[in-house]
Amino acid sequence: MSLARSLQNIWYNNTGMTVMLRPLAWLYCVVIYIRRLLYKLHLLKSTKLSVPVIVVGNLTVGGTGKTPTVVYIANLLKRSGYSPGIISRGYGGKAKTWPQQVRPDCDPVMVGDEAILMARRTGCPMAVGPDRAATGAMLQKHSKCDIIISDDGLQHYSLGRDIEVLVIDGQRRFGNGFCLPAGPLREPVARKDKVDFVITNGIAGFNEYSMEYRGNVAINLADESKRIKLEEFSDGLVHVVAGVGNPERFFEQMRNKGINVVEHAFTDHYPFAVSDLEFGDSFPILMTEKDAVKCYRFATENMWYLPIDVYMDNDFEMQLLNLLEKKQDG
Repeated sequence: MSLARSLQNIWYNNTGMTVMLRPLAWLYCVVIYIRRLLYKLHLLKSTKLSVPVIVVGNLTVGGTGKTPTVVYIANLLKRSGYSPGIISRGYGGKAKTWPQQVRPDCDPVMVGDEAILMARRTGCPMAVGPDRAATGAMLQKHSKCDIIISDDGLQHYSLGRDIEVLVIDGQRRFGNGFCLPAGPLREPVARKDKVDFVITNGIAGFNEYSMEYRGNVAINLADESKRIKLEEFSDGLVHVVAGVGNPERFFEQMRNKGINVVEHAFTDHYPFAVSDLEFGDSFPILMTEKDAVKCYRFATENMWYLPIDVYMDNDFEMQLLNLLEKKQDG
């Protein structure tokens, strides 16, 4: 975490280290430009699947809210009569062969935590693998999906796409505005103007759609039939655990609910073990849903997680469905 905090300080502030790293950031941008140009000139191969592909991604390193956005879009498409499938990298998964199909009861050690969460929250067919084109083709072969959502695939140009959705952290935005390693950007900020939709996790800017997290009922890991409102945690200390891209956002949300938070920040996709959650007392432990996926095997009665639902303006839903229809007609 100390390394992560040091990087955050460099990326979201203008420090002396930022200045030193700028030449490497400019070189990185040149490489990114050449790579995109090669795909545009068809010198690098981009595979077009036989069904429409919606890519949901971000420009910055770390979490912005892509996973709940994918869940939201998948459930929207299901309500609208589509049969969506989901593909992802399977970050952190240790499977020996790829692609891998994902079921809600799969081992997160093999396929990654976010994949399990998305499979559980959507009920959609899902597959993971580093080659997204091959993963999408496999998912088509083994399911009846008529549209595919690619999680975190904005920079993976080897997979053709029909619609691009960019998700931004409304608090941190684009940090200091520099590409790696001087800043948090995977691509220059100008890439934002080339996507179809920009969703902001928080207060939206011009031509952006605001996304709001809502969740007020915690679920017990040891017995999911037990559910309590967050207000019931306000009587004493609560160990709040977050192994996500921006742990402080989750801590702040819990403080805003009146919870006396004891912060425990871990790196994104952290592989939790029993010892990580032994705090030497009997206070409740509250974690994100993504972290809970990795803690079921040693869950105790004082462990709880908070499922999050995304709420957005109805205009985004209409615009997305209309654009999808146009793409199919065209």
